[in-house]
Amino acid sequence: MNDCSQPTSAAPPAPQARLRLAVRGQVQGVGFRPYVYRLATHMHLVGHVSNTSAGALIEIQGPPADLDRFCDRLIRQLPPLAEIAELRRETLAPTADQTFTIRRSDHAGASEAHVTVDVGVCDDCLREMFDPADRRYRYPFINCTNCGPRYTIVKHIPYDRPNTTMSVFPMCESCRKEYNNPLDRRFHAQPIACPACGPKVWLVDCDGQPIVSTDPIRDAAHMLRQGRILAIKGLGGFHLACLAGSDEAVALLRKRKHRDHKPFALMARDLARIEQVAEIPDDARKLLLSPARPIVLLPRRPQPLVSNLVAPGTNTYGIMLPYTPLHHLLFADGLDLLVMTSANLSDEPICKDNDEALRRLKGIADAFLLHNRRIERRLDDSVVQARGQRLSMLRRSRGYVPRPVLLDKPVPREVLALGPELKNTVCLLRGNQAVLSEHIGDLTNAAAYRHFLGAIDHLKTLLQVTPQVVAHDLHPMYMSTQYARQLRGVRLIAVQHHFAHVVSGMAEHQLDEPVIGIAADGTGYGDDGAIWGCEILRAERSGYTRLGHLRYFPLPGGDAAARESCRPALALLYETFGTQAFDLPLLRRLPPNLRNALRQMLENKAGTVPTSSLGRLFDAVAFLLRVADHNHFEGQAPMALEAAIEPDDAYYPHAVVHHGRRFELDCRPMISAILADIDSRVPVGRIAARFHNTLAELLKVATLIARDLTDLHKVVLSGGCFANRCLTVQLADRLREVGFDVYTHQVVPCNDGGIALGQAVHAAAVT
Repeated sequence: MNDCSQPTSAAPPAPQARLRLAVRGQVQGVGFRPYVYRLATHMHLVGHVSNTSAGALIEIQGPPADLDRFCDRLIRQLPPLAEIAELRRETLAPTADQTFTIRRSDHAGASEAHVTVDVGVCDDCLREMFDPADRRYRYPFINCTNCGPRYTIVKHIPYDRPNTTMSVFPMCESCRKEYNNPLDRRFHAQPIACPACGPKVWLVDCDGQPIVSTDPIRDAAHMLRQGRILAIKGLGGFHLACLAGSDEAVALLRKRKHRDHKPFALMARDLARIEQVAEIPDDARKLLLSPARPIVLLPRRPQPLVSNLVAPGTNTYGIMLPYTPLHHLLFADGLDLLVMTSANLSDEPICKDNDEALRRLKGIADAFLLHNRRIERRLDDSVVQARGQRLSMLRRSRGYVPRPVLLDKPVPREVLALGPELKNTVCLLRGNQAVLSEHIGDLTNAAAYRHFLGAIDHLKTLLQVTPQVVAHDLHPMYMSTQYARQLRGVRLIAVQHHFAHVVSGMAEHQLDEPVIGIAADGTGYGDDGAIWGCEILRAERSGYTRLGHLRYFPLPGGDAAARESCRPALALLYETFGTQAFDLPLLRRLPPNLRNALRQMLENKAGTVPTSSLGRLFDAVAFLLRVADHNHFEGQAPMALEAAIEPDDAYYPHAVVHHGRRFELDCRPMISAILADIDSRVPVGRIAARFHNTLAELLKVATLIARDLTDLHKVVLSGGCFANRCLTVQLADRLREVGFDVYTHQVVPCNDGGIALGQAVHAAAVT
């Protein structure tokens, strides 16, 4: 017998090690625990995993080399919706564990877990929903761990079924088996339901009376095909829907909704239908198909499929794909393209409750498609636009809220920031997380103000914080400022509007160093009491210096000047030409009494306020070119001006006036040149292009001057004017060509919807 045939003794057991892994991030309600369970059992490791108030906790035991491989695979092979923001590793003594288990959630301690966003229905659920052999066939609330409602139904953390609005639906035995099986796709899917145990849908007429129907969704689709207007309860609230190709239906919806001008959003059956009506850049295509399913602004194509009344005065459509099972069922019954707009009257919050919708939408909707899954938080659809090959957020809500913006380092104390008055959001800052609320809207609207109060309470409850520092806008009359001044026992910090814009951009990009900030929008209360709106700042988190601004011009009529573009137009003409401005032929279209009233205000300097607003300059030029006489909604005139652009590389003369280490941007030479082009009958589209070219060049010059003054080369662009794609792309490209590092908004809105983040980060830096 040779050596190789000799009997051998059994190999000694491999040495054991044990690790505790504390995981923070988006790890609740996204299938993280069953993923860990499957990975550990596949690798023959023992231990346990559980949810905690901070995220998730894993104890894992096995040979040291296997534990290293486990940690590597844990990060690299995450479920689709999971995100790990931090993983802390601690060595423990091995125990006598023989299996790997999923333990009950630990509710102790202040909540630090990321609340999961709402997610569009996944392909697996769609296949089941359209399978006649499946027990959830055509069930409009089908979901699994990888999809479905989250934030809109959660009341408290941890995200477990008793803490959601699904707690009133006891699971049937079949659902319970799936829910408790770690190997099932619906393991601990908190909204799990089926036709036997879950929410239901039904139809009612405009008076709230039931409509007899064996298939309410199919009958709702039939009503839409007939040209009727329906209120449809969805994920974060109600939509008003009608056929997008019907002039009659769209016109009737505008009349009933009191929304004569603002574009409507569209929902399309699939990408093929979108491609028939709009261009889809590659990044936009990915975004349309992403789990967030936002509205994406896309360049429109010439075609007869969409009524001209859907988006008048623009060159884009705001389009989204179906994101709930109910949406998919509607489109499966013969629909291709719908107007799908927030269900409200102008400036009011979206309706979320059945009784509320029946009351507020009476006289608008012909019928209501209702369900009985309660919506805890109302959420509008998010709006994103493609800007070249970059994407920018215009309204951050469903699919993104309340995912935190992660800061570069923890802040020393918790901060509540109350945001501005228009496009309001609020922000809670804790540790290295900045949690922005959903879009709230105009706080001068009573219903929106109540939403504002509710959003503050909800975020404080959800995150279990009681902030002692409260940041608010500098404007003394804003509703958010008035609310702040009623608070007791907190430190109040007023933050200048445009500085907050810049700091929000700094925070988004984790910049904790001085930058050049260019803030451009319509209105913001300045340190000197003027209305600012085109500011070049040296900014750091703790404060700023105003280096330059657009030359002040008088704004006649205050708030009326934001609505009537003739007011800033006449003011700029008066600044450019003096009293000769009142005799210009283009002003003859104004009513004589209005023209005379504005002349008296400007000549007597009565009822005017100085402004450096770039937004009002856009309005003025839109009036001069006859593309918009009014802003019936915020930004209407600038949108129309951008939509009018035709190719032209020229730009107008401009000037910079220096006052020591401060400077002003003088647009009067440009106004004079625009009038000359109008007189020479240069096409409106070419004048619009030259105007945008001039602004990009003027702001580039301003940034070069700021670099000479500060030796800084990082530039943050923020403010509502940078929602203008033409201006932003041109300016960013020109600045990069001369050596600047340029930072624009992508995950936080450049408009006032991002201001609360900047307020919070500044307040944390100075307390």
